[in-house]
Amino acid sequence: MKGLLRALGVVVAVTLAGVSVPSVWAPSVADSMGAAPIATAYAPTARTATSVPVPARKNRKPLRSVTIALDPGHQLGNHNYPRQINAPVPAGGFTKPCNTTGTATDSGVAESTVNLQLAKAVKKRLRRLGARVPMTRTVDSQQKWGPCVDQRGEFGRRVGARLMVSLHADGASSSAHGFHVIAPTSRRPWTDDIAAPSLRLATSLRNALTSAGVARSSYIGHGTGLDVRSDLGTLNMSDVPVAMIEIGNMRNTADARRITSKQGRAQYAKAVVRGIRAWLGK
Repeated sequence: MKGLLRALGVVVAVTLAGVSVPSVWAPSVADSMGAAPIATAYAPTARTATSVPVPARKNRKPLRSVTIALDPGHQLGNHNYPRQINAPVPAGGFTKPCNTTGTATDSGVAESTVNLQLAKAVKKRLRRLGARVPMTRTVDSQQKWGPCVDQRGEFGRRVGARLMVSLHADGASSSAHGFHVIAPTSRRPWTDDIAAPSLRLATSLRNALTSAGVARSSYIGHGTGLDVRSDLGTLNMSDVPVAMIEIGNMRNTADARRITSKQGRAQYAKAVVRGIRAWLGK
């Protein structure tokens, strides 16, 4: 009868050496006498489904909820619209032409094309990290012009960005080489609120590019890779921290090769993202 009750999972007390103990229990391994564990209708184990630890999220995106604005400089069709791009626009207490045509390599690759390709590569990396990445332009077209420098500068505030990075390439003497990063000077009431964080952003981008093995400018910044200017409408009109990168000299053979190659673009993009993350502390 006791065997039948045990099979039904009923706890039957037996007396062993004058001590009353349950005759049915649920050990996870054989007891010390070598007996096999006895099945029971309940499972009073210490480790239940609710006590299993949940592993830490390995894929947490560090830039989630962060908006980062990118400004690929110029537009391929600017040269087709001289009236529009030469029209004066606000540039921070003075006016400047809406935009310029940008430069090109000796082989004819336009700066606007390089800028947009790099911006797309940076955007792709930032979005993988969870960021929202609006851009001042998304196409490179002979049928389009602008946007103007005042609109570019105001873009970061309009889209709710934490910061903006403007991407360019320079057109200097062919013997000059290397990158430099430009921050705005402090000019009340235009940039006095963003000058200091903008310089920190420029420095962070400079450090990341240097760490990536990109040479600093040999003709701007006296070897620092930094420049501070008061005449750039894109920087002056910004209400969020902003920096402009001249990633290299398109008239220099070595720079042009890196700037226009897929490998070089990846090198720049990785460094730009690293610099942005360092500034954000993420």
